[in-house]
Amino acid sequence: MTLDEVLARIQPVDLAIAAQTQARLDRLTKPLGSLGRLEDTARWYASITGQLKPNVPRGVVFTFAADHGVAAEGVSAYPREVTPQMVLNFLRGGAGVNVLARHVGVEVRVVDIGVAYDFGSAPGLIQKKVMPGTNNLLVEPAMSREQAMEALQVGIDLAVEAGREGIGLIGTGEMGIGNTTPSAAMTAVMTGRSVAEVTGRGTGIDDAGHAHKVAVIQQALERHRPNRSDPLEVLTQVGGLEIAGLTGLILGAAAERTPVVLDGFIAGAAALIAVGMQPLCRDYLIASHRSVERGHQAILEDLGLKPLLDLELRLGEGTGACLGMSLVQASIKILTEMATFEEAGVSNREA
Repeated sequence: MTLDEVLARIQPVDLAIAAQTQARLDRLTKPLGSLGRLEDTARWYASITGQLKPNVPRGVVFTFAADHGVAAEGVSAYPREVTPQMVLNFLRGGAGVNVLARHVGVEVRVVDIGVAYDFGSAPGLIQKKVMPGTNNLLVEPAMSREQAMEALQVGIDLAVEAGREGIGLIGTGEMGIGNTTPSAAMTAVMTGRSVAEVTGRGTGIDDAGHAHKVAVIQQALERHRPNRSDPLEVLTQVGGLEIAGLTGLILGAAAERTPVVLDGFIAGAAALIAVGMQPLCRDYLIASHRSVERGHQAILEDLGLKPLLDLELRLGEGTGACLGMSLVQASIKILTEMATFEEAGVSNREA
């Protein structure tokens, strides 16, 4: 499906199923509402899939990797070489996302969408490189509109393919040294917040490094003046390839009626662009956690999403998404396996 076809295919979630799901939840052997956000999550999942008693879904985290030209400006505590090194670590199963994915029983799929490295025939790597890293957004647009569209299409195609495989839950992940810089730039534009308000410390820069990072982003936005009403332009001028891939993944999943569990700040920036392109896809998203990265709270507020967890995470990769996916699966088990008062022969509360 093309981008235009995907945007047209995304439909509102099923509110009738949501109401029926809530009615069943209210009949389960527990006080009304006593499982809190788990009940909300079950209702959310059912409203997307249109299934009152869905099966526990097979889950996949897509971890998109790309490099960033702006890393040359010293906006990260780590060198650019870490991006391909971490991709190889993902493929060996040794990263945080691999550990948590194994723990909760979901799969990790690693996508090279723009790493400045030749991986050759690396087993397990989905090779979809659009270009070897973005341009330096401080001095020129991060990518061309055509390259942004190509990266979006990578994400769309992966989501559509996953839907055809029967995957019922998608998590977002990413890796790219320097990627909190484009994410903060995009967040400032799409939420209307100041750069300082949405720019955090990424991998752990000091006060001077943070002030420099804010200045770099501010100068980039003054140079490019991206238009909030054209999310693709924002992505093109100050975005990243992995962010574009995640944006396409979100849109493609919504078109396939596949629920999406967002990770942290970078995934949130992608969600801002996706929702900017098609507001209906917002209801297909759930926030796994609240990152300590400063701009993530602004994203959550803008999207109207309440995170499931607040564990002071800031790793990315899809780590928070894995934990969130486990809670989605737990909520479905509550909905489908827990007995109602009638089924259990338990007296309900008095009218």
